[in-house]
Amino acid sequence: MTMKSSYLFAILIFALVFGSLNFYIGWHLWVILRAWVPSSLGWVYWAIFWLVALSYIIGRAGSTVLPGRLGTHLTVLGSYWLACMYYLVIILLLVDLIGFLDHRLGFLPEPLTNPHLAAAGVTLLTLGILVYGSWNAHHPRITEYSLEIPKKAGELSELRIVAASDVHLGPIVHNGRLRKMVEMVNSLEPDLVLLPGDIIDENIRPFLEQKMSETLRLLSPKYGTYAVLGNHEYMGGHVDETIRHLEEAGVKVLRDRWVLVADSFYVVGRDEVMSRYAGRRPRTPLSQILAGVDHTKPIIMIDHQPIDLDEADRVGIDLQVSGHTHLGQLFPNQLVTDRLFENDYGYSKKENLQVIVSCGYGTWGPPIRIGNTPEILYIKVKFTGS
Repeated sequence: MTMKSSYLFAILIFALVFGSLNFYIGWHLWVILRAWVPSSLGWVYWAIFWLVALSYIIGRAGSTVLPGRLGTHLTVLGSYWLACMYYLVIILLLVDLIGFLDHRLGFLPEPLTNPHLAAAGVTLLTLGILVYGSWNAHHPRITEYSLEIPKKAGELSELRIVAASDVHLGPIVHNGRLRKMVEMVNSLEPDLVLLPGDIIDENIRPFLEQKMSETLRLLSPKYGTYAVLGNHEYMGGHVDETIRHLEEAGVKVLRDRWVLVADSFYVVGRDEVMSRYAGRRPRTPLSQILAGVDHTKPIIMIDHQPIDLDEADRVGIDLQVSGHTHLGQLFPNQLVTDRLFENDYGYSKKENLQVIVSCGYGTWGPPIRIGNTPEILYIKVKFTGS
């Protein structure tokens, strides 16, 4: 199978699954609504339903051709629908399963078998989840870690690192949210700021239109701000332009290279693994990236995805900071991320390697978080080498 045919096959599978799940929801809603709506208006209902269901796809795909801010409005509407769809499918499947078992066993009291009561319960539960999840997504916290690196770092005895991964700047995580992030970061008076990828959510237009580079330029760490690219920067297809604008905003983007900071410690930036699908070579071995590094000094690496940890430990990385997982973003997706990654959230240690994975500051798709809280990392590092 050629790459083009594989791509078309993947689109077809996605369309079938996405369409089937939305039809399942739409059919349940119509069963309830047709008690009050004439059957002749069914086509109006389905037209509105599919417009909402497809609004995210229409808004993202048509962002360059739709008039005014229509594309942005459709994207925002569709983002909320994605979360609504996710939880409606779960809730409706449970309701249908309970209904099926009750039909066989008859264990529910009669009031609970009323379809309108069930519909009201499903609606209120879904709205409650969306309201809480939206509030939660807009109230980030500061998560603190304290650790030691048993190496000497010049004249430094400690280092205050602040990291914000997966900001996803775009039409949903807008300049106001970025300004709040910058204020939170600066309030911690960091020595070093790290941005471990997915800074921009694919489309760079909102970043430019809202002049977000001016906001990023307000970051004021003592030793600078360093970043790596994430999968979403590659998915957007504007990698070089993205790097240029981030650099203009005072953010140093590291792609498979290192810098020696204050003649005391190294910051290594590893390019996103997705770069292999964007025309670059296979992932450069860390041993090659670290050529010329003095391993007696602390080595801090940012890598968007928390992968290849054995390799990082083997070549002598002291601390790796990653993101990408969002800790699933929507419960119970963390059951999946826990299986996909050796460490999908928080602190872990492998021999001499210490790893911290953030669930991220922003959101992808739905501006909603359930089962996790957006965060900024505050990492206090003590150098204990003699």
